[in-house]
Amino acid sequence: MKRRLLLCLPFLFSAAWLPAQTVYTLDSLRTLALTNNKTLAISRTGIQKSQADRQAAGTNYLPKIALVAGYVRTGEEISLLSNDQKNSLSHIGTHVAGQLGAAAGQIIEKFPDLAPLIGQISGALPQMAGSLNAAGQSVADAFRTDTRNMTAGAIILTQPLYTGGKIRAYDRITRYSEELAGQQLRANEQQVLLEVDQAYWQVVSLSGKRELARSYRDLLRHLDNDVIKMIREGVATKSDELTVSVKLNEAEMTLMKVEDGLSLSRMLLCQLCGLPLDMEIQTADELREDLPTQTDSISADPSTAFDNRPELRQLQTAMNIYNEKIKIERSAFLPQLALTGGYMTSNPNVFNGFEKKFNGTWNIGLTLKVPVWNWGEGKYKVRAAKAEALIARYKSEEAREKIELQVKQSAFRANEANRKLGLSLKHLEKAEENLRVANLGFREGVINTSDVLAAQTAWLQAHSDKIDAQIDIRLSRLLLSKALGTLGR
Repeated sequence: MKRRLLLCLPFLFSAAWLPAQTVYTLDSLRTLALTNNKTLAISRTGIQKSQADRQAAGTNYLPKIALVAGYVRTGEEISLLSNDQKNSLSHIGTHVAGQLGAAAGQIIEKFPDLAPLIGQISGALPQMAGSLNAAGQSVADAFRTDTRNMTAGAIILTQPLYTGGKIRAYDRITRYSEELAGQQLRANEQQVLLEVDQAYWQVVSLSGKRELARSYRDLLRHLDNDVIKMIREGVATKSDELTVSVKLNEAEMTLMKVEDGLSLSRMLLCQLCGLPLDMEIQTADELREDLPTQTDSISADPSTAFDNRPELRQLQTAMNIYNEKIKIERSAFLPQLALTGGYMTSNPNVFNGFEKKFNGTWNIGLTLKVPVWNWGEGKYKVRAAKAEALIARYKSEEAREKIELQVKQSAFRANEANRKLGLSLKHLEKAEENLRVANLGFREGVINTSDVLAAQTAWLQAHSDKIDAQIDIRLSRLLLSKALGTLGR
């Protein structure tokens, strides 16, 4: 007990002079990571996108209303009469007058007594011809359409009645996609928690090894001073002092590497939790001399992982999506029926001749599209979609096999970590006793410097193995929880 107290004095002394730091527990760092991690923020945004896609898919059940408008300028107008017909109408009076004049001459030849009367009538023919020509021209003008400038607009309503199941399948796909996004968020949360826990225990491990390295360095310094005194008294050689100095330099180098690694590990932990990288944080387990660990035997049930692993749920959801895609591919080659309706207007309009103002009418009807022949395109596309669904099923089965193996391996590693801790504790007890005997023998002059250095190195290795074993128990149980899908619950 006294020996342990002496070994802890350098650690307690250094801890008393630590700069002010913010102490975080593992749970508080987990909460920060779940709140600030950018990967999780992306996953949450993905859920929002999936929700919007699902809402958009739901609108396909409802009628759609569209407004269409257009303007057309043409070089020629639409003509309902040919050029010959227009010419005939504009000269109809001349033609009629000529025919009446010829008929009047024949009448006079047969009935000379009617010559005075027919002469009076013939005198009126030019005036009648002009009137008829004007009337014919007005009829030709009335048939002008003046369609070189056309403006039209329409309001169109379309209500799908039957689409071969495409709308319902697409709606289900978006719902599955929303579920998939939620499962991806769950998987990302577990991964983030795993990384945070690993970084946390890495900091705790390196912090413990830093204090261990300091204690080892102080032991070597004390030994170096003793050797120097022994050289003065003539009971030690310069070679002994050089051997200790080399070990002391190695200890200083090891301490520097551990401190650098600890700084980098703290930066990683800050990055995972959304904290400033240069923030001085301290974990709650750093100052503990001995970490509490669970050493009970573990027997994991793979069925727990099958029920909880988000990866399996994602693969099952993907299978559902591919099954719906089969229906979508099949629907493209089934009859499509829709109800249409609306109101159309144009200028000029044809509802009162070609009138130069806006006028229109409503309409309602049905549209039916029936694919007749496509050279087997539909069959091939459906076959391809079925192949994708089959691939997804194979991936799911393969994932279950790998997860079962992962669970058993994680349980084996956890039990192995328990055994390693027990062995490391026994090794530590022997190493401490060996160091005590070596120090006592060195002071009595019956043990040389190399034996003391070997005992100190063994003591250092035993303490390091103990720290590694304690951390390994934590990490192995953490990985088992991740394999079972219960991490964070």
